[in-house]
Amino acid sequence: MLKITHVIGVLLVVAVNNAVSAAPPASYAGQEQREIKALSPEEVKDYLAGKGMGLAKAAELNRYPGPAHVLELAGPLRLSADQKRRTEAVFNAMQVEARRQGAMLVEKERALDRQFAAGAITAEELRSSLAQIAGVQAEIRRIHLQAHLEQKKILTPEQVVRYSALRGYASHAGHAHQH
Repeated sequence: MLKITHVIGVLLVVAVNNAVSAAPPASYAGQEQREIKALSPEEVKDYLAGKGMGLAKAAELNRYPGPAHVLELAGPLRLSADQKRRTEAVFNAMQVEARRQGAMLVEKERALDRQFAAGAITAEELRSSLAQIAGVQAEIRRIHLQAHLEQKKILTPEQVVRYSALRGYASHAGHAHQH
């Protein structure tokens, strides 16, 4: 009887070990090699470059064109020289601020990562770091959304409709959203 119990025990250990080793890697596998664990290299690059990263979708998809895309579509939108100059000014101001804040966000995420890596973070430090990171994230989003607000003032209503169509939002181009 003892032999059978021993054999069953060994088989259970082997079965469990095989099941564990056959488990798929965690979804974070490989990310432990990142310089900043919470940000992909692409995200770091985009923040440092001041890219929008979809942060202004609330504006973009509700008929508030973005300056980067307006400049890309300057020809089809038939921008006047003044509209182009003003759009470039909005874009450049947005870029300067977004890059500055993006660099700040990357640095704050790097600092948080270092605190965890050192095993030396308290609940209060965590709370403070996250509040700072959230504040910078909100500011980056505000910068991009603000640029969309300013951009809409530069375009005619017809250009806004044309922009929506050119961007593939034509199904909603003729409908002003009422809330």
